[in-house]
Amino acid sequence: MSSPPSPLIENYFREAGFLHVANLGRGCKLDLKLISAFVERWIPETHTFHLPCRECNISLEDVQLQLGLPVDGSVLTESAQSTDWGAICYDLLGAILDNIYGGWIEMGWL
Repeated sequence: MSSPPSPLIENYFREAGFLHVANLGRGCKLDLKLISAFVERWIPETHTFHLPCRECNISLEDVQLQLGLPVDGSVLTESAQSTDWGAICYDLLGAILDNIYGGWIEMGWL
């Protein structure tokens, strides 16, 4: 995001633990040649970069550490309004959980 998030959604970012992610790129100058070099070395079939020194891959843990994303909380998905969360859960995950908290499920179950 090139500017601060709108005050209308800032509280949602904060509540989800993503406010710092929305502010990450502000003030940083992108090196387009460096980005192009990495894109040219990306091998999508193996999800790795092939560099002159060796092969390099980026894991989800690497992304989590770099961006400081929470990975031990609730899962974020698109918004859904329902009075029957069991049905929504069954449609999306193929199972009905006993512990659904107003549309939230425990990450450990997944």
